Amino acid sequence: MDELDSAIVHHLQADGRLSNRALAEKLGIAPSTCLERTRLLHKRGIIQGYRAQVSLRALNRSVQAMVFTQVRPLRRDVVADFERSVTQLPEVVSVYTMAGSDDFLVHITAQDIDHLHAFLLDQFTNRREIVNFRTSIIYQHLTNPVLDPLPPETEHL
Repeated sequence: MDELDSAIVHHLQADGRLSNRALAEKLGIAPSTCLERTRLLHKRGIIQGYRAQVSLRALNRSVQAMVFTQVRPLRRDVVADFERSVTQLPEVVSVYTMAGSDDFLVHITAQDIDHLHAFLLDQFTNRREIVNFRTSIIYQHLTNPVLDPLPPETEHL
């Protein structure tokens, strides 16, 4: 990506609802140039889509937790089945496949602590492949909404 591509991505991350004309104005380029560059960013897979950011509390999901999970045996079919089934649960926000002592990190939401507890009992304790899990409640979830490219790697001394 060159500087113009980076600027387009930066502005669209900050406000995905910017019109092409407004974006071109911010960048000081012609709308046709802006549209073509944005289309190419989509085609190259750099911009993967747009979505609305919705309040979890408004969706009756005021409790968030991370569930660190170990599964056994660590076979491709067991891992794939776990990933597929867990991502289909309505409480699950995301699943991270990990290296290290935990195999998965599962971000879940619940109405309240009782709902969280019931979810864990129903969905994690009765699965034979889960040999261990531990849960951490999330007090606050902050994100960096705009990510710029990192500089190229330099040789470390």
